[in-house]
Amino acid sequence: MKILAVTSELYPLIKTGGLADVAGALPAALAPEGLNVITLVPGYPVVIKGLTDTQVVQRFEDLQGGAAKVIAGKAYGLDLLVLDAPHLFGRGGNPYLGSDGKDWPDNGQRFGALSQVAALLGREQGFDALHLHDWQAALAAAYVKFIGGPPCIVTIHNLAFQGNFPASLFPSLGLPDSAFSVEGVEYYGGVGFLKAGLALANAITTVSPTYAREIQTVQDGMGLDGLLRHRASVLHGILNGIDTDVWNPATDISLAKTFSPKSMAERTENKRAVEKKFGLETGNGPLFCIVSRLTGQKGMDLVLATTDRIVARGGRLAVLGSGEATLEAGFRAAAARHKGRIGMSTAYDENLSHLMQAGSDCIVIPSRFEPCGLTQLYGLRYGCVPLVSRVGGLADTVIDANDAALAAGAATGLVFSPVTLEALEHAIDRAFALYADPIAWRGLQNTGMKGQLGWGRSAARYAKLFRSLKVKS
Repeated sequence: MKILAVTSELYPLIKTGGLADVAGALPAALAPEGLNVITLVPGYPVVIKGLTDTQVVQRFEDLQGGAAKVIAGKAYGLDLLVLDAPHLFGRGGNPYLGSDGKDWPDNGQRFGALSQVAALLGREQGFDALHLHDWQAALAAAYVKFIGGPPCIVTIHNLAFQGNFPASLFPSLGLPDSAFSVEGVEYYGGVGFLKAGLALANAITTVSPTYAREIQTVQDGMGLDGLLRHRASVLHGILNGIDTDVWNPATDISLAKTFSPKSMAERTENKRAVEKKFGLETGNGPLFCIVSRLTGQKGMDLVLATTDRIVARGGRLAVLGSGEATLEAGFRAAAARHKGRIGMSTAYDENLSHLMQAGSDCIVIPSRFEPCGLTQLYGLRYGCVPLVSRVGGLADTVIDANDAALAAGAATGLVFSPVTLEALEHAIDRAFALYADPIAWRGLQNTGMKGQLGWGRSAARYAKLFRSLKVKS
């Protein structure tokens, strides 16, 4: 089967979060299943610069206010179609935000164009199906429904981001008037990109089984729970995997020292490197880390409230991330208050994130909701024990170190619930107690590192779903 994946970001070309990692890893994961995936991505300057073996396959005299073309090419082993529309995507920095930190005012036009072109390519380039990632691509399902194209799967990476725009956008989208209805793109009087995709796609996936259940509830459905319950028969929770070639502690060039489960002593050199990067003192207590957006969704306010407790017990904390101004300021203040015990960097640094997983003892992920999460999977792979809340994909991927799981040799981390400060503090206390038992801690590390964290089983589920669409069509 020939699949057109559509995404607004793609590792290693352009990345703001886990969407890029998933979109970048799936093509290779699906190839052994007989699926040929070509990825359509916006022509940001960094993407255009990275292309090789280019050929123009489509031209547009006027696409949302300017000339554009689709370029076929390759980058980092990926087969790409790039929407080169300089008036829409020829901007530096973040794919979604201007330098003022606010959404680009024409995001509706930008990703409306991406969706429109996706449906057209699906029709004209012989694709068997479209794989639409998140709201930025989801509107393609409406173009397929009302204008024509192959069957679609929409994947929800985070339901909190929905792509909702005023009704005034609709005339510019090139959809028939009939599409502006509750059965189409209309959403509370405006245009809902993700809502349209969820209503009109042939199938819906999200990135963990638990999250698929959670988003059908009023509490976690972000206003779309009713629609998702209505479409429950085509909603599938397929757990994310990771690229085990990119994330491999035995070969990772980002590390100070590579290692494996059989050479864990080598891991200490990475710990020293993390300490040096963050200006931390060495110590006998655990080194905790955060690699995250600093937001309330990620529970970072709870971590901030525990910093004094971590230091008082002899622990240290390295923080890599940026986000809400109050949280950034809070962590900076904690680092100043505990110089040598807490360190922080707000710069995006992919290599440093690898090093932190390889050198820290425990990664803290107390999310209030988490569709899947990848950092806990990276932690498992690198012997950095995850401490996570029992939500979404975190609940599906980390086995709590309770007495039974420890005795059975099945535990891989620490899981807490509910998502409160008291529960997080109790989990941190448990981490200190386990770390004080080197045999128990090494058992958590070894079990996590030996887990099946790649895409194999999930790729097979995606392939089965795509084949079922072809049969139905």
